[in-house]
Amino acid sequence: MVLSGVKAVFFDLDNTLIDTAGANERAVQEVISLLKNAYQYNEEEGQFLCERYHAKLLLESFDPSTVNIDDLRILHWEEAIEETRHSATCKNMAAECYYLWKSTRLQHLKLTEETRCLLTDLRKIAKLLLLTNGEKHVQWEKIEACACRSYFDAIVVGGEHREEKPSPSIFRYCCDLLGVQPQDCVMVGDNLDTDIQGGLNAGLKATIWVNKAAPVGRKENLVPLPDFTIHSVLDLPNILT
Repeated sequence: MVLSGVKAVFFDLDNTLIDTAGANERAVQEVISLLKNAYQYNEEEGQFLCERYHAKLLLESFDPSTVNIDDLRILHWEEAIEETRHSATCKNMAAECYYLWKSTRLQHLKLTEETRCLLTDLRKIAKLLLLTNGEKHVQWEKIEACACRSYFDAIVVGGEHREEKPSPSIFRYCCDLLGVQPQDCVMVGDNLDTDIQGGLNAGLKATIWVNKAAPVGRKENLVPLPDFTIHSVLDLPNILT
């Protein structure tokens, strides 16, 4: 065991335990097919429209107590359609794009059998907690879609709290929830700015960065600097067991 004395492992959800990026791409392809077959878009127009929608998701900021997330994202599609063809759009078309995108994405958000086995084995040696940022309704839909509740001792959705990752407060909340100290916990996630920086801010025992792209071992220019880098959560046993 590279790390000893670990009492709890905090996992990120998106692109750590589930392939959200891959599910998004499948959803986009379904929407482009709809646009081509039902609305006479060509491939380039369809791709541009979906890129405009994705850009709006990245900039999304709203008060969930006053705005329904589904209505907001239908509006994103309306605006993206108008920006693509520079003309007024039909709300029904925007809603059709949104619900196709949403349902397709959720359909492909799954825990692999290997990941399920990993979580089952790790839970024999440590408490497991799922810590995910994002709007609560959206994140709980993902959690239900991938059927992961039973693999964790606790689940914390950042959108239900005053502060999200990388704030130390949400990590302290997670520690209190499990009855452990920060120095007994590790954070596993794909995002340097939220998962790794958050673990460092909270004084966790270690941070483990899931990076599918860069060669493991390359640490130059990484800010913040994780304690460990792995290609997949399936590599965790090399560190924790």
